[in-house]
Amino acid sequence: MDFGKYKYEQSKKTHTMKLHQKTKLLKEVKLRPYTEEHDLQFKVSHIRRFLEDGNKSKVTVAFKGREMNHLELGRNLLDKVVKAIEDIGKVELPPKLEGRNMVMVIIPK
Repeated sequence: MDFGKYKYEQSKKTHTMKLHQKTKLLKEVKLRPYTEEHDLQFKVSHIRRFLEDGNKSKVTVAFKGREMNHLELGRNLLDKVVKAIEDIGKVELPPKLEGRNMVMVIIPK
């Protein structure tokens, strides 16, 4: 058997396997605690589109300065997001505080 032909067939096989696999990406949406309702709905539509494409979505609420005293505003905002996308996605990583950011990960159902 010709080794060059064998190597060529193996490379073709791995190339076709790479073409047929689907990779899942982590898309991020950033919010602030005082994000208005229309802006929130706009961001939720982005999250819905990410989930429909089969990607995970990371929702980040960034706090500045004295906003750190009102963490409940960020948690309420993330709860609104969860209610808005509960038909298409579910929470993989519940909201947790990482420094000045509150982070939550949503995956498609």
